[in-house]
Amino acid sequence: MAKEFTDEDDALLAELGVEVESKKAPARSPREERVIAGFEEIQRFVEQQGRAPQHGENRDIFERLYATRLERLRVLPDCKALIEPLDHQGLLTADPGFDVARLDQMDDDALLAELEVAADTGLSGSNKTSDKTSDITNLRHVRSSAEKRAAEEIANRESCADFETFRPLFARVQQELKDEIRSTRKFVKDTGFLKADIKQGEFFILGGQTAYVAELGETLKAPNGETDARLRVIFSNGTESNLLLRSLQRALYKDEAGRRITSPTAGPLFTNQSTDDDEASGTIYVLRSKSQHPVVTANREVLHKIGVTSGKLERRFTNAKLDPTFLMADVEIVASYELYNINRTRLEKLIHRVFETARLDIEIRDRFDKPVTPREWFLVPLFVIDEAVEKIRDETIGDYRYDLETASLKKRV
Repeated sequence: MAKEFTDEDDALLAELGVEVESKKAPARSPREERVIAGFEEIQRFVEQQGRAPQHGENRDIFERLYATRLERLRVLPDCKALIEPLDHQGLLTADPGFDVARLDQMDDDALLAELEVAADTGLSGSNKTSDKTSDITNLRHVRSSAEKRAAEEIANRESCADFETFRPLFARVQQELKDEIRSTRKFVKDTGFLKADIKQGEFFILGGQTAYVAELGETLKAPNGETDARLRVIFSNGTESNLLLRSLQRALYKDEAGRRITSPTAGPLFTNQSTDDDEASGTIYVLRSKSQHPVVTANREVLHKIGVTSGKLERRFTNAKLDPTFLMADVEIVASYELYNINRTRLEKLIHRVFETARLDIEIRDRFDKPVTPREWFLVPLFVIDEAVEKIRDETIGDYRYDLETASLKKRV
């Protein structure tokens, strides 16, 4: 004899995210079921946040959806009567800030847009029904249990109390993206070549915000046997979320604009696959000027031009004395370093950013007496440049900046 399916079985399967099709005859119409399901989503939000959903551009899209849905449920008599016995939180009692007139003034399209209901549902401002599924009952966001938990985990963010600690990190990442020191890549599921792993210290783009994985907790065992972990994720808008690694992965998969932000040296500098900007090899060169300009003569031993080229060095500087880039004077090569499988353009930008604080501010007149400001000369001792090249080779240079006071490379905070 088959074992009877109990309420406990149903609850357990729901916790595991498994949808079970009931064999019992429905006690309510499909319309009533959708109304109840929509109201239960609002109730879960209230349980987790301790307040009713609110409107506002700074609110999450789901909260704004719930706020509009709740307002509509309050003014539809048949819907209100259906869910009143379930309203243990008093949500159907309009609060002082509830604007009934606002709903009455909204046309069908405006209301549909806020509710995210398909435009052909036949919704009207009054309590009408039609042959089509109408008004609040056509809810596109009534999802499976697993989808609800994942979406709510992402949506339920709170203000980050120590955001000032992280603000410089977000500013640096934005600048490095602009300078092409970092790049963004589509977040894809595991393949033979690409991994969808998430590690502490990594950056992502989710929902239009930059997300930083500040903490990675101990490994957990999920009910389906997969490993998981609790994360602390900081967002560039000053909020944070304590969510599971798998939830972040799912959110990044589903977000069409979701991206992984590469590390400063992962891909953009060193690669085994060539692109239009790549060269098989390149040379970092360090030059010293023979100019008699007062600023140059006063700092000759520490004033260096740092660049990257794929050509022969001597040929590159043949006409230096005619080029304001070289201070309109001959130069001597004081050091060179050969590297393989690099992106020359991005590597040069990275080196210049490392030594940005020591960049020489000087104006030179070219052959036509036009003012030119060279950008590749730095007041940096040669031994520090040697150290920087070693950090390029071990791929840690992105973590360092040149400190003027100590004339040394310092790890960024």
